[in-house]
Amino acid sequence: MDQKNGRGSFSGKLGYVLATAGSAVGLGNIWRFPYLAAKYGGGAFLLVYIILALTFGYTMIMSETAIGRMTGKSPVSAFSHFSKKGWVKAGGWINAVIPMLIVPYYSVIGGWVCRYLWGYITSGAAAMAEESAFTGFLASPAMVEVCFLVFAAMTMAVIFGGVENGIEKVSKIMMPILALLTLVVVGFSVTRPGAMEGVKYFLIPSFKNFSLMTIVSALGQMFYSLSIAMGILITYGSYTKRDVDIEQTTAQVEVFDTAIAVLAGLMVIPAVFAFSGGDTAALNKGPALMFVTLPRVFESMGGAWIGILFFLLVLMAALTSSVSLAESACATFEDELKWSRPKAAALVSVILVALGSLSCLGFNALSHIAPLGMDILSFFDFMTNSVMMPIAAAAICLLVLKVIGLDNMEAEIASSSKFKRRGVYRFVVRYLAIALLAIILISSILDAFGMISI
Repeated sequence: MDQKNGRGSFSGKLGYVLATAGSAVGLGNIWRFPYLAAKYGGGAFLLVYIILALTFGYTMIMSETAIGRMTGKSPVSAFSHFSKKGWVKAGGWINAVIPMLIVPYYSVIGGWVCRYLWGYITSGAAAMAEESAFTGFLASPAMVEVCFLVFAAMTMAVIFGGVENGIEKVSKIMMPILALLTLVVVGFSVTRPGAMEGVKYFLIPSFKNFSLMTIVSALGQMFYSLSIAMGILITYGSYTKRDVDIEQTTAQVEVFDTAIAVLAGLMVIPAVFAFSGGDTAALNKGPALMFVTLPRVFESMGGAWIGILFFLLVLMAALTSSVSLAESACATFEDELKWSRPKAAALVSVILVALGSLSCLGFNALSHIAPLGMDILSFFDFMTNSVMMPIAAAAICLLVLKVIGLDNMEAEIASSSKFKRRGVYRFVVRYLAIALLAIILISSILDAFGMISI
């Protein structure tokens, strides 16, 4: 296996692109993106999202990947490479801790996906369409824990395999299959009677529903969709070879991620429109959409096979994302503790099982524990995605502006890229990024306290 500073590396550009795209394409694309698009203007939301992905998202991906490649390290060591100041080290640690907190509860939801895939295979569409299928499952601590452990084991099996032989190989297999399955489900969804109204709503911008919250929600979705500020892109950048064109690969990741998000919208929105008679309220936020509403839609379509295909592709998307989160955590322990990969992966496994089990129990035995009125899983999700990630992204921007320097960062990117969007990069980092991150952080906190609704 190729090595970079004694660490694993991707075999080439394709491995990096597919692994990064796999990280970006996850549960957030498949249920959160369609929900937000339906709630905040359909085509208007999609247009705003694409503009932001090509500017703000592009800038963050480029910055994190370049930082990783410059240093050959995971977030903590990467930040410390440039400065030993306290705020710089803190910025590295917050980027490193986020994936350690996300992968446990993400794996719990991955376990739910495993349960539904198995349920469709063994019990059929009618059984899985019952609301009790979800509520009854969550009320069973043993079943929730077992499904979580199955998904966690799949994740860690890839991590123990290493960068090239684990992450890269799995990504090369799963991402093409995921894209193919998505196209099959989309084709079936958009041909349902009444589905074209959903297609028009999703793809054609209508600014009568446009508001400031359209921009805010699209900004927030980018963190879910592009793996920004989770330490992942810094870690994957550290596995990237010097001759890889960072700008070109970033563009490819943008295109792949946006395409999957659009296809996810076309999977979900037209099908739910056809089922509900055009009622956007049927696109509920969170687990209810994927595990209650969509199974009812699939039952109306007349067969378990569509449910099997859907949850198989969701499982693949969830797995590639959870692998990237676990890999970032593993790389941090390798770099900071000077441990071997197996030892670091073992520690990640312990953290994953401990915190994941806590989230599992939050729906039954520990349901009385409700910080900020949330179950344990939702609280972890709020703290990481709504609070910690905007702060982590701001730390990256400040590192580029105040420590590395824009000229040095641009020189690193230009060493292997034509850097066609240099002007966009410089403008966003210097004038726009911090303001956008402040908007995300403040709006997310206000939403948590019920002062606004995202």
